[in-house]
Amino acid sequence: MAILSEGLGYGIILGFGLVFAAIMTLITMIQKRFLNEKVTSEEYMAAGRSVKTGLVASAVVSSWTWAATLLQSSSVAYKYGISGPFWYASGACVQVLLFSVLAIELKRKCPNAHTFLEIISIRYGRQAHFVLLFFGLLTNIIVSAMLLLGGSAVVTTLTGVNTIAACFLLPVGVIIYTLFGGLKATFVADYSHTVVIMVIVLLFSFTAYTTSDLIGSPGKMYDLLQQASAMHPVSGNHEGSYLTMASSQGLMFGIINLCSNFGTVFIDNAYWQRAIAASPHSTVKAYLIGGLSWFAIPFTLATTLGISAVALESNERFPTFPNRLLPSDVSAGLVAPNAAVALLGHGGAVAVLLLVFMAVTSAASAELIAVSSVCTFDIYRTYINPMATGKQLISVSHAVVGGFGVLMGVLAVILKEAGIDLGYLYSLMGVLISSAVLPVTFSLLWKKQSALAACVAPIGGLCVSITAWLVCAKIYTGEITLASTGSDQAMLAGNLAALISGGVISAAISFIKPDNYTFEGTRSLRQVANDGVNTPESNSSSDDLARIEKKAAKESISLQVTTPKEGWGIDVEEDAKLAKAARFARWSSGILTVVLILVWPLPMFFSNYVFSRGFYTGWVVLSIVWAICSAVAVTLYPLWESRAAIRQVFKGIYQYANQKPSTTAV
Repeated sequence: MAILSEGLGYGIILGFGLVFAAIMTLITMIQKRFLNEKVTSEEYMAAGRSVKTGLVASAVVSSWTWAATLLQSSSVAYKYGISGPFWYASGACVQVLLFSVLAIELKRKCPNAHTFLEIISIRYGRQAHFVLLFFGLLTNIIVSAMLLLGGSAVVTTLTGVNTIAACFLLPVGVIIYTLFGGLKATFVADYSHTVVIMVIVLLFSFTAYTTSDLIGSPGKMYDLLQQASAMHPVSGNHEGSYLTMASSQGLMFGIINLCSNFGTVFIDNAYWQRAIAASPHSTVKAYLIGGLSWFAIPFTLATTLGISAVALESNERFPTFPNRLLPSDVSAGLVAPNAAVALLGHGGAVAVLLLVFMAVTSAASAELIAVSSVCTFDIYRTYINPMATGKQLISVSHAVVGGFGVLMGVLAVILKEAGIDLGYLYSLMGVLISSAVLPVTFSLLWKKQSALAACVAPIGGLCVSITAWLVCAKIYTGEITLASTGSDQAMLAGNLAALISGGVISAAISFIKPDNYTFEGTRSLRQVANDGVNTPESNSSSDDLARIEKKAAKESISLQVTTPKEGWGIDVEEDAKLAKAARFARWSSGILTVVLILVWPLPMFFSNYVFSRGFYTGWVVLSIVWAICSAVAVTLYPLWESRAAIRQVFKGIYQYANQKPSTTAV
């Protein structure tokens, strides 16, 4: 298609990326200068553990808005009709909502953690730590590869930029500002990315449904979809209609989406880091607001671009006219770019390019700092230099950020050359990682899970899921190829087997020989001392130190104990508040999950209801109103919460600018 020039493509992915990196670095320097922020390892890796609700919610939205969020959601809308956007949004939203339970339990049971793997190490020892370290890093690798696969495909299609070059150039700006600012810089960048993404999502929605000369209203879109249903009926949809939730393939995708995305939230250290950085009393609200706000992005965007592609592909302004999109292009995520070009021409292409660039770079920054933290604390500090100082940890983190940034590009190129596209990898990720979801969840929520269960369940579940995936592919197609293993049936079997078997194996082993963990060890983890060597403090209880050190020696792990002032004792009043927040998280996330997965979609599925014109109009209005509310929650609310800090920065800049130059007497 290459509707834009190659020069513009390089200008955006490299030039704009470097400019954005310079702006983020400048903001980081301003924060240090006028908010008196110090670059310690705790600040670099945990952002001071005091980030407020709105900014954490915005960061969650940004981290969870991958290239797949924008591209695959539109692809499933093109394939399954209006059920696709809903199942994409709901199937990947509930994980963030449910993660609020783990986030608050983290604050209660290991308030000084830097990664979720530190909890595994303290509770279960070295063997379980090795196993879940593998699954954690595998998750980061898969997510990073997906980001660049989807992003490079769009850049190449719209501008003609070399795919390999795009894979390596997209992360450049991200590496720069992540190196300088750490986790705090990624929060600021996440906010900026989220603002741009929400603006562009609303731009496309209002264009398609109000001002477009090709569509211009929900009623006109409804008529076009009716025509498309008659010309190209959807296999598995009631009456072949694009205007129904009664879609067997849509439901199957929803289940795959639900299972696979548990792994990419619960096993990805990026989401734990946002919980670690959040203020304790902001944690639950941030994840609930973030999850509900994120829902609007794939739901609204795909209900706009994905559905527009169906409606407009018979129009001469559609890039592939008179042909339909190829299945390979749909799987590669090229539905949204084609629809954007049909709606807005060159402007639509630029908007999609910016949208994808923001999604790729924002999520990539989260993955970079997540991998950096894991390598720094769970490899270097645990097994190489247990007495590392804060400065040493920052140096290691910098090296990992740069190294993994390059590795991301290498992985994306390898997968591209192997013929694996975004759609295939998106469905496969749950098969490979979801067996670790319930063992990791149990590590904070179930005191009876044993170390043996935590070791065996993820590996056993992986063997079960791969077996189910390949066997199902063989049964349905008679062969095992890239195409057969990518079928919905094979992916569904593998994803379900992974999520369920990991929990079943863990529960079976733990019931035979249960543990009775009190979480005293995880509560004793302390923050890094940035000056000098990290040794146990002299004013800690000698009996407590002896007991903890004996346990650490027995389990062959590196453990830093706290002083009473740092959290050895439990503040009863504070713990009661956090316990109340934990109960609220369970009830609220549970109710929202039931509504989004069962109460809302299933009655519409089983009733075989095909939308009327009025109902479809209401559906579209709901998507746009939800997007507007989400935009307010993650763009304006963070500014309101940070108004005092913003005022302080501007005051400091004004005073600095108006300082009188000193004079020297002659």
